[in-house]
Amino acid sequence: MSDTTHTATDPAARKAAAAKASIAASAALTLAKLVAGLASGSLALISEAGHSAADVAATVLTYVAVRQAEKPADERHHYGHGKVESLAALIETGLLFGLALVVAGQAARRLGEPEVEIDAGWPIFAVLFFSIVVDFVRARGLRAVAEETQSDALAADALHFASDLVSSALVILGLAATRAGFAQGDALAAIGVAAFIAIAGYRLGRRTVATLLDAAPQELVPQIQEILRATPGVIAVESLRLRTAGPKVMGEAVIGVARTLPLERAARIKEDANSAILRAIPSAQIALATRPIALDDETVIERILLVAARRRIQVHHIIAQTVGERLSITLDMELDGGMSHGRAHQIACDLEQAIREEFGESIEIETHIEPSEPQLLAGQDAEPQTQRAIADALARHAARGGKVSDVHDVRARETAEGLVVNYHCCVDPQLSVDATHAAVDEVERAMRGEFPNILRIAGHAEINDHS
Repeated sequence: MSDTTHTATDPAARKAAAAKASIAASAALTLAKLVAGLASGSLALISEAGHSAADVAATVLTYVAVRQAEKPADERHHYGHGKVESLAALIETGLLFGLALVVAGQAARRLGEPEVEIDAGWPIFAVLFFSIVVDFVRARGLRAVAEETQSDALAADALHFASDLVSSALVILGLAATRAGFAQGDALAAIGVAAFIAIAGYRLGRRTVATLLDAAPQELVPQIQEILRATPGVIAVESLRLRTAGPKVMGEAVIGVARTLPLERAARIKEDANSAILRAIPSAQIALATRPIALDDETVIERILLVAARRRIQVHHIIAQTVGERLSITLDMELDGGMSHGRAHQIACDLEQAIREEFGESIEIETHIEPSEPQLLAGQDAEPQTQRAIADALARHAARGGKVSDVHDVRARETAEGLVVNYHCCVDPQLSVDATHAAVDEVERAMRGEFPNILRIAGHAEINDHS
């Protein structure tokens, strides 16, 4: 890739190139205005040369700042070096105010002096008109790069060149008034230059101080809030804090998500929200956190599962019923079979208390402790005759109930704890979940009666396309 192409596409290179061009332009204009001012004796023009000299110092500072600001974060600067540009802009603001005071003081002194002879010939006007053209081109170019790269330092430079343009116009007016016979025209023009420099410094300083004090970019707050609210899964935007550091927008946000969501889903919602923000604002670096929120439509079962999940306890066979106006809950909980009953009883009591805190002390809660199955059993395929016997028995018991058909994909494995049987079958697609579960359970009970050594039997019910 050529250097030209690299400069055109790399924001850091573009900022550095713009800063270098500003240095060259400021230096050339300073020299031209100083020579013309000394030759003519015009205080306004000499003041304008001083303004340009301040710009040279400012643009050198800008060049150093934009290079420093591109350094990545390190151990001492966790948020990067973006605020170096704001610091440079603040120094440039001080230069502007200092120059304004000097020019205003000199102009006031000259107003009290006897008539001063000023030689405002056409070469002086040519220098000023050339300066206006250069200032216009540089201010426009710098402003475009500053907006594209969000550079405070380049924005300050653009403001300097824009102020130079107007200042040069004021000097022309002052010199023209002097040539027309108004002796104080040059001094008054110098005062006008000082006033404009001060106004430019105030505008730049207000923006820079806001950045250094971490003022929130108000134009982005509603935009990011809307992006977060529009992200699927986000219930509310609890808080949003933003600040700027050079071209970057940094901040933190807390979004509300349903508390019943698994951790993986909550993490995905955060990723989706971050991606949406980056699509709209590529320079944004927003740290997102989620806060679980209880929804009005949570079921009793969902709330119980959530309480148990917080304690990493497996529960099943949850029965919730209302007895009069009282809620009664019964559930099975799985604990390590090798655990002492005293410890298991304490865990059960803690779970019951947590459920009471969720639903209120008036509820009735009963827990049944079951030993959890080993997480990993060593198994092997059962003998062929055992496989055939189980497959035949499954087909026979399924046909007897009339709701389960086409038993297939039968697998029987032997483990140290007993047989593990898995199979597929077909049911009518119009059959309810309750009815399907009951039919499969009926087959399971019959199989356990015929094969007492079955540890686990699981049937997967598929849709019968021919029903």
